[in-house]
Amino acid sequence: MKNSEMLEQLRAVNASAAFNRWAGFEVAEAEPGRVSLRLEWREDLGQYAGHLHAALVAGLIDTACGFAAFTQVGVVAASNCAVNFVSPGVGTAFVATARSVKTGRKQVLVTAEVHAERDGESVLVAFGTTLLVPLAPGSEAK
Repeated sequence: MKNSEMLEQLRAVNASAAFNRWAGFEVAEAEPGRVSLRLEWREDLGQYAGHLHAALVAGLIDTACGFAAFTQVGVVAASNCAVNFVSPGVGTAFVATARSVKTGRKQVLVTAEVHAERDGESVLVAFGTTLLVPLAPGSEAK
């Protein structure tokens, strides 16, 4: 499958997820084993101090990792997701980039980073890993 077809397929999957639509996740790039998501800052995504809420940062990591795995094995479910926060989520937009590290028949290991666009710079906000399990065709929820 061409990268442009993969990108359009992931954009359709993204659009079908209510949480992703609500949050405003956009699929920016896609190629086999690698996906980037973008989230524009909105005040309603902030926590009490005005930073991007940790749940949204974790959601970006989980979603980017799932999409990166999807490009290699199809529909997946996360069996573990670990997120490490290193900087406040302050910026005009946030970019999560995930890449597959190891793809097997029974599991896919993916890593991701979330960067904030802040004052013309890219600042690392968080990084994480997700372990995903490929699902049998037709087993996804409708």
